[in-house]
Amino acid sequence: MKSGVRLGLCAGVALAWGCVDSAMGQTNAAAAAKVDEIVVRKQVLQEEQPVGPYAQPEWTTHRRFPMTRVYLQNDPYEMGCEQWWRLRHFRDGTTEQRFQEEVSLGLPGRIQLDLYETWKVFNSGDAGQDEASVELRYALADWGRLPGNPTIYLEWVFAHDAADGLEAKLLLGDELAAGMHRGVNFICEQQFGDERTTEYAVSAALGKTLVDQKFGLGLEAKYASESEQDARSEATQEVLLGPSLQWRPAPEWHIDLAPLAGLTDDSPRLEAWAVVGFEFGGGAAQKSVQAPISTLRN
Repeated sequence: MKSGVRLGLCAGVALAWGCVDSAMGQTNAAAAAKVDEIVVRKQVLQEEQPVGPYAQPEWTTHRRFPMTRVYLQNDPYEMGCEQWWRLRHFRDGTTEQRFQEEVSLGLPGRIQLDLYETWKVFNSGDAGQDEASVELRYALADWGRLPGNPTIYLEWVFAHDAADGLEAKLLLGDELAAGMHRGVNFICEQQFGDERTTEYAVSAALGKTLVDQKFGLGLEAKYASESEQDARSEATQEVLLGPSLQWRPAPEWHIDLAPLAGLTDDSPRLEAWAVVGFEFGGGAAQKSVQAPISTLRN
């Protein structure tokens, strides 16, 4: 009898322990799930959710950096327009202002077409057309399929008072971490006539999201070497460095600013950029998610 009582007590204790352990396990699991949910909510930004047919993050559909391009901006048959302004203040005290209008159109097959019209205002106050150009971009794969999301960029320049030229770029871009975006461009521009000027350049940019889909702060830099056919050994060396800022007052709008300081004797003292863009496609609010968040590459 005593043995039966002892067995009963042991069974009861074991049952109670099992119930408590199960309850504690469920509580711990619920707490862990809650923590995971909070972490996910903190890390996942709306601008980093994949959108469109190429599953690219939403932030890439608006120009994030004035000088450094990343991937494609427009879905197939979606249009956008941008107004550019660039101020160059040279070391001799003169200035040059450049205004550029751009219209972009997305095409099927990860292709984007851009048309530009550019004109200048010189230190004397004189203004005139500088050039018109046609650009094609081709992304080699959907976003996240290849490291750096490589995109080929070709632009043919129809110069007004000089020889025409071709500009080729390799665009790379990615996300370092939640809210951290980067881009790198490798550039070669060749003039076909006159002095047959050749330019080799690299631009790089790093951005940090401050307010999701509203404000971003970053750093942008560029190195450029330019020379003429008969004086390749006398190439100029420009280095520019400075902050960049993006403000998106509405889903369809983006405003980018970048005041860059010249760090070499061949560089202007200041090169300032301002870009205002508008997307005719419905903007971020109407872009649908095409892939799970887990497919994003950090």
